[in-house]
Formats: sequence, structure tokens, C-alpha cells
Amino acid sequence: MKPAIVFGTRPEIIKLVPVIRAFKDRDVDPLLIHTGQHYDYEMSRVFLEELELDGIDYHLEVGSGTQAEQTGTAMIKIEKVLLDERPDVVIVQGDTNTVLAGAIASVKLKIPVAHVEAGLRSFDRTMPEEINRILADHASEILFAPTDEAKKNLEREGIREGVYVVGNTIVDAVLQNAELAGKKSDVLERFGLKPKEYLLITAHRAENTDSRENLERLVEILENLPMKAVYPIHPRTKKRLEEFGLLEMVGGIGNLIVTKPLGYLDFLRLEKNAFAVMTDSGGIQEETIILGVPCLTLRYNTERPETVKAGGNVLVGLERERVLKYLRRLMEDRKFYESMSKAPNPFGDGKSGKRIVEILLDLYKRGELNVRSSRFI
Repeated sequence: MKPAIVFGTRPEIIKLVPVIRAFKDRDVDPLLIHTGQHYDYEMSRVFLEELELDGIDYHLEVGSGTQAEQTGTAMIKIEKVLLDERPDVVIVQGDTNTVLAGAIASVKLKIPVAHVEAGLRSFDRTMPEEINRILADHASEILFAPTDEAKKNLEREGIREGVYVVGNTIVDAVLQNAELAGKKSDVLERFGLKPKEYLLITAHRAENTDSRENLERLVEILENLPMKAVYPIHPRTKKRLEEFGLLEMVGGIGNLIVTKPLGYLDFLRLEKNAFAVMTDSGGIQEETIILGVPCLTLRYNTERPETVKAGGNVLVGLERERVLKYLRRLMEDRKFYESMSKAPNPFGDGKSGKRIVEILLDLYKRGELNVRSSRFI
């Protein structure tokens, strides 16, 4: 069997490493195609080095651009690789432009697509990621849903064949790497931080960073935080802060440590030891509940509703008073803090990568790894 794995951002890399490792455990070497959607070295290459993924077969160097430019360039470059390599299946993960490009390029060549983390929905079609998720799912032949909720989303859209609930590979990744991070990362010492005495903040979604009004609301929240916080700035956010004349203001906030993007092990150690995390990232909403860290999500919807239902995540949007209310409650109400930090992990047992590989190998062995002429009954 010759699988190809297409990825382009660090969350994809993190979540696909368990799949790559599971293939190698079965003596299968997948073809690794890195689009370079995250073109900043710190955002991508450092992750690859830390996770010992030095065997990338293709670096496509897609880089930045508009949604259409980035997706179109990735499709063209991915197609050329697939025509040369002719893999038996193409595996994509998540909701990025790389995922959409990989899925469309593959299915048009009649190469079956396996979508890891299929069925997630925020039900907000103004988000580019939501469009990517929907189109990738409908282009895919094999859909690896992380939860029963994700499976139900697919069923509502008429997708009932080729769906497997396997858990989320982020559990595999966090469990495999959290201990390693504790041994290899000195990030707390470098920043002079003590466990559970700081907040960790990330913000990169287009809806939060491409609007001046929303970015100003984010800055206002940062200015009023009641405790020390660490803020690794995403390149997209830094660029917008500069454009809107807000970067110097953020840099001048006294209790805010602003840093460049961090490597995975540094970030994971910061995340594990934070008092709470504020983020607009879907993946970090998952990681925090696995690590037992309260999460305040700087959005008004989420494609990870399981984290909210479990009690480990609260949607606070960009409402300053709502953010501060929950931070104060976490600081003052020990029972509330414990209820969030002990919320049950809804994403599985850490064996998702193994399940995914076993399913694909079984389909291949039985001659059922192909593009059917019709999915619907």
C-alpha cells in the first residue's frame, strides 16, 4: 500500500504524526507532502524537527496569498506530485486550505481521499474553515470522525457510507508528547513563569484578526487581564496589528509577555502549566480539555461543541466583560476552577492513529480502497 499524507500547517502536522507513526509500525512508509501553507520557519519547520519528521518527500512552498490564491496554488502543485507518485489513498486532516486543495486535487484524479477529523461543524459559513470542512468531507471517500457528534453532522448532510468514529488523533499526540515536553523544554524558566500563575493566549482566526474593530476589542481584553499572560503572536495577527497601528500598544502592556511563535514542545509545556488558556484555535480547545486546563474561547461558536458540553470550555467571544467575569470566577471560585479543569475528555483514548491505519490497510487488503461511482442511497 502506498499512502500519501498532505499537510501544510502545524496543527495538521501534530495531529497526523500519530498516523505516520502507526503506518511505520506496520512497515509502511507514507509519502509526506508538505504544502508550506505556514511559510514562517518558526510555525512549521521547527515542529517538524522537534517531532523528528525529517523525511518529508515534497516541500511545495505554497506560502501566503488570498484564500483562492493559496488554495489554487496548492491544488496545482499537489496534482503534479500525485500524477507522478500515484498513491493508493491521500490522507488530509482538518479544515485548512491545504485540506481542501488536497481533497479536490485527489478526487479529480480518482484517488480516494481519507479525511481525518471529518464531520466537524461550527455552522458558521462565514468562516473559511467551515467551507473547507464541508467541501473536503463531500469530496472524501473515507471519513474518520472523531466523535459521535461529528458522525451525526455527516449523516445530516447525507454522508453515511465510509464513516468511522475513531476518536481524535490530538489525544494521541498530546499523550505522546506532554511528557517529552516536560523533559526537553525550559520555556517556564526562560520566561520566569510559575505553574498555574499565568494565562496563555493565542489568536489567529480571520474573523478576529482581519477586522480592525475586532482586533481592537482583542487588544482591549489584553490590556485588562488580571494576571500575567504569555502571548505567542501568529504571523497573521502580527501583520494585522502592524497595519492597524496596534502592535506597539500590545507590546507596551505591562503584564503581557509577547513572544514570537514557539516550538511545539515549548507551547505544550506552557499550555499544560497555564492557569487557563484563551484562544480562538479549535485544536487548542481540544488540547486544553485533554490536559485539564480551563479554556475560554474567543469566538461565538465552535466546531468542538463537545468541549463546551463537557464543561472544560466556555465561549466568551470578544466581549471584555464576559472574558473578565469568567477569569475572576476561575480565580475566586475553587469549585468552578476544578469543575473546568476536571472536565472529561470527549475525544478518545489515544489510539486513534492506530485505528485509522488499521482501517485503511484492511480496506486496501479487501480491494475496497477506491472511489465509488455513488455514495448516496
